[in-house]
Amino acid sequence: MKAKEVVDELTMKRAITRITYEIIERNKDLNKIVLVGIKTRGVFIARRIQERLAQLENIDVPVGELDTKPFRDDVKVEEDTTAVPVDITDRDVILVDDVLYTGRTIRAAIDNLVSLGRPSRVSLAVLVDRGHRELPIRADYVGKNIPTSQTEEIVVEMSELDGQDRILIAGGE
Repeated sequence: MKAKEVVDELTMKRAITRITYEIIERNKDLNKIVLVGIKTRGVFIARRIQERLAQLENIDVPVGELDTKPFRDDVKVEEDTTAVPVDITDRDVILVDDVLYTGRTIRAAIDNLVSLGRPSRVSLAVLVDRGHRELPIRADYVGKNIPTSQTEEIVVEMSELDGQDRILIAGGE
């Protein structure tokens, strides 16, 4: 499968920084925010946003890890490895994921989230929006819009897992 790099390390860092600035601009009380990364790469993106918020606003925003597998309609897994360090009730939860595609992962994430508590608001931050939604879900914060065909795949590589930061488009033809 051939793959083409469409976002390099610097561009990816800038996209995450831009998302962070938008979060600061749109949220009056940053102390109410909880970042919840969707496993696996969404967690790393959430932690990077947390680091930028600490640098820019001198605030320590909690970060949780959300497992969507037990809540999916296409995969059945019993074990839920979700770990959210604070009560999300009456908090502004920002779900964080690497790629927004059909919307089914986000639907499962919301189902899991409301099983944990009742946030006052839930918003969505994604590194890449590639289109092709099957559910009425849209991101509030988008790092990059990368239009794709159905036969293409977006591959997000992150240094924590893959040894480098970049985004590729694979497949097609």
